[in-house]
Formats: sequence, structure tokens, C-alpha cells
Amino acid sequence: MNRLKAVVVCGLVLIFSGGFSFANPSDSTDLVPKPHFASEAQLAAQILSTYHFRKISFNDSLSSVILDDYIETLDNNKSYFLESDIEDFKKYRYVLDDYTKEGVIDPAYAIYKVFKQRFDERMDYIYTTLLNYDYDFTVDEYYDTDRSEEPWSKDEAELNEQWKKIIKSQTLSLKLNGKEKKEIAKTIKTRYDRFKKSIDQYNAEDVFELYMNTIAEAFDPHSNYFSPKTSDRFQQNMSLSLEGIGARLQTDNDFTKVVEIIPGGPAKKSDAIHPDDRIIAVGQGVDGDLVDVIGWRIDDVVTLIKGPKGTTVRLEILPAETGVNGPSETITLVREKIKLEDMEAKAEVIPVTRNGSSFEVGVITLPSFYMDFEAYQKGDANYNSTTRDVKRLVNELKAKEVDGILIDLRNNGGGSLSEAIDLTGLFIKDGPVVQVKTSSNKVEVGEDEDPEVVYDGPLAVLINRFSASASEIFAGAIQDYHRGVVLGETTFGKGTVQSVIDLGRYIKLPEGEKAGELKLTLQKFYRVTGSSTQHLGVSPDVNFPSAFEAKEFGESSRPSALPWDQIKSTKFKPSNQISPQMISALNQDYTRRLESDKDLIQLVDETAELKENISRTRISLNEETRKKEIEDAEKRKAARNDLSGTKIEVEGQQKPDKIDVDDKYLKEGVVILSEIISSIG
Repeated sequence: MNRLKAVVVCGLVLIFSGGFSFANPSDSTDLVPKPHFASEAQLAAQILSTYHFRKISFNDSLSSVILDDYIETLDNNKSYFLESDIEDFKKYRYVLDDYTKEGVIDPAYAIYKVFKQRFDERMDYIYTTLLNYDYDFTVDEYYDTDRSEEPWSKDEAELNEQWKKIIKSQTLSLKLNGKEKKEIAKTIKTRYDRFKKSIDQYNAEDVFELYMNTIAEAFDPHSNYFSPKTSDRFQQNMSLSLEGIGARLQTDNDFTKVVEIIPGGPAKKSDAIHPDDRIIAVGQGVDGDLVDVIGWRIDDVVTLIKGPKGTTVRLEILPAETGVNGPSETITLVREKIKLEDMEAKAEVIPVTRNGSSFEVGVITLPSFYMDFEAYQKGDANYNSTTRDVKRLVNELKAKEVDGILIDLRNNGGGSLSEAIDLTGLFIKDGPVVQVKTSSNKVEVGEDEDPEVVYDGPLAVLINRFSASASEIFAGAIQDYHRGVVLGETTFGKGTVQSVIDLGRYIKLPEGEKAGELKLTLQKFYRVTGSSTQHLGVSPDVNFPSAFEAKEFGESSRPSALPWDQIKSTKFKPSNQISPQMISALNQDYTRRLESDKDLIQLVDETAELKENISRTRISLNEETRKKEIEDAEKRKAARNDLSGTKIEVEGQQKPDKIDVDDKYLKEGVVILSEIISSIG
């Protein structure tokens, strides 16, 4: 989701209540495109249709997709537009392709003008009517936060009813969090003032970015248009990305959601905040007031959370494990700069006792596929790289005489392609690792040319839904070479490569103006078998329970994602250290333990509850019902905490099984690796 889209989406579900008055929205000057936007649109259309990996013509079919996606970008929860507006927009359905090629982008501004009108009408209705509304919290009614499958409202009366439920739901949340009526009114007034101000500040460049990004994303989710302002901010954020709490955030309707925890940062070290948690308030220092951030722009939330190294920030969150109907929690973090070494590969040795035998298992955690290109180009013999670091760690583990090694790639979003190839080479003799197909249908093979095998012992690779790109190349190659067993969840499914083009290099601009940048997909990854990693990802040999559905959290969650396909297999020689019979035996044992292993049973239960909480969008507007939901969530969490740390102890064996690992996914990976060791042994 780009910055501008996030601004619009985050305001779809907001609250106002109390006795405030507000002036009617002032009429704003209609936004019109700048003259050079026509040239940018034409150039972007030409580049996309000529060089993008997916060969799509600018035709009526694409025009229809662009229209639907642009409407969704502006109003993805059907909270502003009326059915009559959507009907009127149909006049653009089959002409946007021709208009874009001709440099005509007026429809984008015409549609946005209607959105702004409807937005101001909603604000006016809230300020003049709903602020003083007396809600009855004893009525059994519900609000569904996801209206994507609902029809558009026929008239203002239907929209009014929808917004009453939105506001009632959020007002009840604030009430149950202990806020008094006056405090609730103040909170929600501040929220709307900020949101309205952000929309009122939209300019012609912002609307152009919204529209052009919609066109680029119609080709695939990873193709985007960046305005000069967004491009500059992106570069600044890249240089500052390693300072703060160490979490990547995105807007999810009216919430700010955590999507990734950065290794080595305060968030990771605290283990108090996790992916899919929702941040609802931010406070400065140990006793500063918590500022409600529901409905805020993502940029503004990040600004509050960031701060000087060593300072304290408090976050009020809705944990993913209890969902939007559960209780909120307040956590305290000390900001710090995340050091490069905190993001490097690390190793540990885990003692294992199973079935009367004892093992030493080495675990290498790999947060990303990194390489210090600058140091490498300068000839620094000690430059940092994934392969160099993992090779050193493997040799250290071998010196400690570990019985097997597990590579943990969970939440590893990728990085350097060359490092994925070289890392694979540490575990295979030599040969192809990945095939790369270009937009001109040329296929290149990335090979490990070094015959040295650094480690040839029992090997497992642990993956999850958020392992992507280079992680998928490595895991897929280990699986295809039958070199190790891949465990966990099906991966994300990002098998594409993008490049950024500065449009200003190719068009003449008025003095003082800058053009935007176009990021487009040019290449696609394929495994040595010819199967693409795109869309489907890498499926593990042994599937662990997963709360994250591909349709919501994977590449396949986006309609425009490039499809899976297959090309010709390249010649490679599998090691055959892992046989189909071994995989079958591992799965049979795993199935048996699903009925007897306390930690595994608990993991399945926790995952099922998390999955249900993530998918739940229906919220009760009855106070007693909501209270009971919160109490039940707290009881379930307390019960899980009471069971945490339980060790496996099976009667009738020479020694009780013992694996002292709190991370249940990692523990299960270690268990299966110990079985591999025994079977090879």
C-alpha cells in the first residue's frame, strides 16, 4: 500500500461523539493536473506496456481494472461513494486506456472531486449530527469492519446508518478502555480534526500519484509510481530505517498494524509486540499522555514512534492473539539504533534428548540475505556477507561437533540474489541454483560454481509465510537437491525482480518541476526444476500449523499478482540425502505427536485462535457482549501463559524427552531435525 492510499484508507472507520460544533467544510479550489503530468502519464504507459514482465496492452480490459482499482483506492470500504456515483463513473470504464496513452488524466481528478465532495458531506454529518448522538449499548447489533463484498449505499440514509454503527463501535471501545464521556469526545474530535486536515492538504501531485500508482499496480503489486515527494521521503526513510523501535508498519483500515519486526531492534528484544498487532495510541516517556492514533496517516504515526536513541516510547496495542474484540495492552520500549551486527546471521547450540538419545543441534538464524557491496567494491577483505558469515558459523558449529544444523529463515524477506546462490553452494557440490527469466523471455541460470561443500551433515530449513524472494530461492534449491528437509509454512510467493526508472530523464520538464519514478517488474525467478516461486511460494516437506492464509498474507492476496508458471528444467544432480520415504516417515511421526505432544497441541490451539481473531471482522455493539469477549480473551491468554515452558516428558522411556526451547515453531523444527539425525545415523 503506498503512502497516499494509506491516507485515504485509514480514515474509513473513525469516531466522533460529544458536544462539539464545527464549521461547515470550506469550498476548496478544484484540483487540476499540472501540464507535464500528461507527458509523465504517456511515458509511464509506454514503459509499462513495452518493458514490464507481464505483457499487457493498454486496452479496454485494462481500463476496466484501473477504474475499479482507483475507486477502491479512494474508498475501499464503501464508506463514501454512493451507488449513483459508481454508476456515473461507468462512462470511464473503457476509455482510460486511450486517455492515458494520449496523456489525458482528467478522469482521475473528476473522480477524486466526487470523493472529496462525499468526504466533506460525511464530515459535515458527523460534526453536526453524530457528535451529540446518544448511543444505546444494550441493543444486540453488530458492525462489520470489512464491507468489501457489500453493495454501495443507495442513498445518504444508508450511509448515515453505516456511520452510526462505525462510530458506535469505536465509542464503545474507548468506553471499555476506561475513558469518560468527555475524554472520549476529546479523543475523537482530535482524531477527526487531524484526518480532515490531511485530506484537505491533498494537492494535484498527490492525486496524480494515486492514479498513476493504480495504473502501475494493475500490472502487478510490486510495480508502483512514486511522486518526487514520495521518492525523496523513501530515500530518507531508508537511511533512517535502522533507528527507532525496529518495526515495519502499515495502515489497515483505521488501525496501524505491525507487519514485520526487525531483528536486533527494541521490539524484537522485548518480545512484547508482534506482527499483526494493532497500535492504537502512542505516548512519549514513561508517563506522557497516550495519544490516540486510530485513523491517523501512517507517516504521522511513525513520526510519533520515532525519536532519539535512548528515549522511551509507550505503545497501546491490540494484540493479534486476542483480536479487535480483546483487551488493549500498553508496552514500553527504549528507542535505539539497530546495529548492522544485530541483523547478521547468528548461531546457537541446542541440546536435545529424544527417545533415549542425546543430540547437539546447531541453529543458524538468518534475518536477511545481506552483502556490504560498498566494502566489497573497495577491496575490503573482511566485507560482511551472508555466505561468509554463515560459512564461519557452520565451521564453528562443526568444531563443536553438532549432530545437525537448522537454518531459520522465518520472516526473512530476501535481499541479495547472489548471496542466495552462494549460500546454497555451502551445502551442495556445485550446479544451478535458480533460473531467471527476463521480460524478453531470455532465461539465465544462476549457478554455484564452487565444488567445495562446507557442510554435508543432516540439514533442515525452517520457513514461514513471511519468508520471501531470496529465502524462497535458497529453500527451494535445498528441497530440489534433496539436500535437506524444509519445515514450517508455505512461503510468501514473491518470485519477481523490480527496477526503478527516473521518468525525468526522458521528458522535458518546466523549470523548477521534477518528474516521478516508476518501479516495474522486469524478471521472474524459477527453481532448477522449472517451477516458479511466484504466487505459490515454497511448500514445506512438513507443514506446521499456520494462522496466515495465502489469500490474505501472501503474494496471491493481490488480484494483479503474476501467476505461477513453469519453464524447462535445467540439468542438476540431486544429492538424494533426503528420500521420499524419509519425508513420509517424518510426516507420520508429526501426525502422531499432534495427539500427544503438549507443546505441539498448544501450538495448534494458539494458531487456530490467532487465525480466527485475524479473520474476525464482525464486532458486537452490545456493551455486555463486548465485555464478555474481552474477559474470555484474557482468560485464554492466562491459560496459555500457565502452560508455557512445559517440557516434553514421556513415560516409559530411558530418559524423558527434553528440549529447552520456548519458541514452539523452532522447537518443532529441532524435534524433526533430531529425527532426521536418528534416521541417517
